[in-house]
Amino acid sequence: MLRLLLLCGALGCGADQAAPHTFTMLQQTRVSKGNSIFWGNASLDGRLSHLLEGNNVTQVLPLEPPDAWARRQQDVTSYLLYFGQLVKLFSKERPINYTQILCCRLGCQLFPNGTAHSFYEVTLNGTAFLTFHVPTATWERRWPRGDAVATFAERELMKYPKTTQDLQHFLNTTCVGILQAQSAGTGKQSIRSHAPLVLGLILGTIALLGMAVGIFLCTGGSC
Repeated sequence: MLRLLLLCGALGCGADQAAPHTFTMLQQTRVSKGNSIFWGNASLDGRLSHLLEGNNVTQVLPLEPPDAWARRQQDVTSYLLYFGQLVKLFSKERPINYTQILCCRLGCQLFPNGTAHSFYEVTLNGTAFLTFHVPTATWERRWPRGDAVATFAERELMKYPKTTQDLQHFLNTTCVGILQAQSAGTGKQSIRSHAPLVLGLILGTIALLGMAVGIFLCTGGSC
């Protein structure tokens, strides 16, 4: 065993360079008494690249030039205000007297042998809710109860190319492409072209807006 350990050390077994490249995005929406609070971030190989706190989003790594990033911030602010207004409107018609927290975690990994793995996981109030099966572009329920909320969310997400084929392309192609560029040492130049889409998914601007509002509606009454 000692010989094996010494040999492994000499060959660099388990060294950092063998670790996969990883791009991970996390987005959380908290709704309570008609108010929405947002939090999220993105990280590239463990380095924080974007941060979302409330209605403010910042670019930690300089992935986009200042003028492009200023436009991005304005788009983000507009979306967050729109989402918040929707939640307020629906909560007046169907009040929710308890807190709902929807959390999304997505990203991809690129391994040293060239293979890749992508993922998208959704939890509701800390419980596994949905996962996106990337190879087949299908959503699968993980909710421990087969109630109307999970059924509604799965059905809605399967309706649109934005939440099926487009999401599959992002995870399999765009996300992995970011890591391939990073691995080749050209990450900064390549990431710039993809940062808007990455940030859009962090905030759920396309993929989760309908589902999130639907979940809040379902849990406040009937679907």
